[in-house]
Amino acid sequence: MSSSYSEALAASSGHLAVSVVVPAKDEAENLPILLDEIRDALEGRTFEVLVIDDGSSDGTDEVLKAYAAENAWLRPFRHRTACGQSCAVRTGVQNARGDVVATIDGDGENNPAYIPQLLDALSAGGPSVALAAGQRLGRKASLAKRYASKFANKVRGAILKDNTRDSGCGLKALRREVFLQLPYFDSWHRFLPALVIREGFGVVHVDVLDRQRRHGTSKYGIFDRALIGILDLVGVWWLRRRRKKIPTVSALTE
Repeated sequence: MSSSYSEALAASSGHLAVSVVVPAKDEAENLPILLDEIRDALEGRTFEVLVIDDGSSDGTDEVLKAYAAENAWLRPFRHRTACGQSCAVRTGVQNARGDVVATIDGDGENNPAYIPQLLDALSAGGPSVALAAGQRLGRKASLAKRYASKFANKVRGAILKDNTRDSGCGLKALRREVFLQLPYFDSWHRFLPALVIREGFGVVHVDVLDRQRRHGTSKYGIFDRALIGILDLVGVWWLRRRRKKIPTVSALTE
């Protein structure tokens, strides 16, 4: 355990400023670079990083165990079989110890340098704001994927009215207590702004630059989620319609 990390943890009585959750599948080559970048981006903060290996078959688990042996702030987890990105994020949130959870994709296309900006934007918003969401600029995906993503975001925004240009960006910072209140379903990570608004909280946005992955290929295609995405969109619309009032609660004994 590095002395700076252990001293910061002891001084805070175990309290963590942020838990960074990284869902990853077959990213053995990308993860050591990404983890180094996360460490550098959060220098001076008390943090932990939870990487959830979602049933990888490329030795990602061994890479994570070796890295964790040298870096006490890394807490790796593994799904025996692939359960999907949303499930991996949920596993991370359930095991996180920080008051705020930041998420970032494991492929390296998200730049960890933006995590402090997300944390600062969330803090500046005050208790009424529960989510700071990254909005990608300069997408590096193929032309077909960019058009498909742009169309999907327009449709989602028109139906859910979540005022979010790019809900699929992996860079987000969310108050953990609110995260745990959200109704879960597969692909839930793509609808976090609308679900947070449903709970009565605000959302702020931070523009982030996209970048190319260094190794490997994308695990997702253009059309493999099309039908499921439509059903999810209808489901989230229904959930928002069925939440009519947000209660204001006060304790009678205070």
